[in-house]
Amino acid sequence: MKSNLITRSGHDKLVAELQHLWHEERPEVTKKVNWAASLGDRSENADYHYNKQLLRKIDRRVRYLGKRLEELKIIDFSPEQDGKVYFGAWVEIENELGEQKKLRIVGVDEIYDHHPQHISIDSPIARALLSKQVNDEVEVTTPLGKKQWYINSIFYDKSEVLGN
Repeated sequence: MKSNLITRSGHDKLVAELQHLWHEERPEVTKKVNWAASLGDRSENADYHYNKQLLRKIDRRVRYLGKRLEELKIIDFSPEQDGKVYFGAWVEIENELGEQKKLRIVGVDEIYDHHPQHISIDSPIARALLSKQVNDEVEVTTPLGKKQWYINSIFYDKSEVLGN
């Protein structure tokens, strides 16, 4: 089961996507479907079939976003989080080989944009990092075995506090 947590910026992106789909894309595609349907025989009308399929895809996404947004819980930064890894944190980690990564722990719905630094709160590395502090060592079990990571820094995007 996926978590229902989301950062404020992630929530805002989903709301913007829903608004765009409903108020811009859907009306445009609906016009195209109606135009193509007015041409008569729909059985061989590629414009009609393509746009009708696109309309179904948009409607599925609109339904999904409408339901999902009701389920999500926005997690804002809280001053008590400073110094420890919690949801929404940016974490710089390093392994014993000197490889470094900068990651942000976000909700599963925020991974859709394939941001290379975003990791899901449900991922093994995020779970291992939670509640840890700078200079802590964490062990992460991966399909390739166990890996050790050291926390170099933790910071939060404080501009997200209550939508500022």
